[in-house]
Amino acid sequence: MKSLLLLIFTLHLTSAANHSLQFLLTGITPRINFPDFTAVTQLDGLQIGYYDSNSNEIRKVAWINTVNEDPWNLIMEDARRYQEAFNLSIATVTRRFNHTEGNHTWQWTIGCGLHDDGTKRGYSRYGYDGEDFLSLDLNALTWTAANAKAVTTKREWEKTDKAKGHKKFLENDCMQWLKEFVELGKATLERKVPPEVSLFQKVSSSSVVCHATGFFPKVVNISWQKNGEDLHEDVKLRETLPNQDGTFQKRSVLTVSPEELKRHDYTCIIQHSSLEKEVVLLVSERRVSGGILTGIIVGAVVTALLVIIICVGVFVWMKKKSSDYQPPANFKNSH
Repeated sequence: MKSLLLLIFTLHLTSAANHSLQFLLTGITPRINFPDFTAVTQLDGLQIGYYDSNSNEIRKVAWINTVNEDPWNLIMEDARRYQEAFNLSIATVTRRFNHTEGNHTWQWTIGCGLHDDGTKRGYSRYGYDGEDFLSLDLNALTWTAANAKAVTTKREWEKTDKAKGHKKFLENDCMQWLKEFVELGKATLERKVPPEVSLFQKVSSSSVVCHATGFFPKVVNISWQKNGEDLHEDVKLRETLPNQDGTFQKRSVLTVSPEELKRHDYTCIIQHSSLEKEVVLLVSERRVSGGILTGIIVGAVVTALLVIIICVGVFVWMKKKSSDYQPPANFKNSH
């Protein structure tokens, strides 16, 4: 089946602000083994809510069940309401692009961030088929078109109060919910979970991957050294991705020739707030077994190496085969 390109909005508000609340809504043309509509809520990069059109159920993290659910119910009921609007939007956009066949996506991400000093931030952006489409300028209350096809939509929206409505939401409801959820989820957000780290390399590949998984909070630093000196060339740092248990994973790839690996001392260094000191893995001391070499922090929580995600400042691409997505295991249904 044709690969489906999904745009994953991982805006840097999550790291730039002390706390952030983000919503990602995705509409997908039908006829594939995937929900036509999904809505995801993230708090500080951690998924706390999920809804899709296949199950027609709202799922949320367990700790929300212990508190006043009014804000939460409003959020997710809005998600259900937007489902119909998304069906109309994706039909309109596909016509403007003259896309009469194939699978297409329409996505909206909106969120707010709050610093400890009281500074507030907000954004609202739309994407089509994994590319920027429109973004809101909160100061000018205008829409910025990313391409010529988006100009028509920009002009239509600027004849309405859509921008004002988004700004009002970001400055009021979003901020209120963010503060409330941060307080309620404090035990979860402030926990420290150390990473399990590993080095692996396929026998036929010249790339060595330094991988950290199972850690919380989200921020982690993975770097390389060559003969004791910081190395930036020949290194690709991948995006931080969520695991199904609410932790995160990240990898950095070093690509050098086998001769270079033998000639020099390469090390991978992992730093995380849960660790008393940084972890150093020596490539020269690796033990190859079935093409995989590992070095592990004893006592770290074991989590899956790869997960399929839909989550909520840059846009990150992900190409993925159509398959059924399931929210994290600690989610519960809400009716």
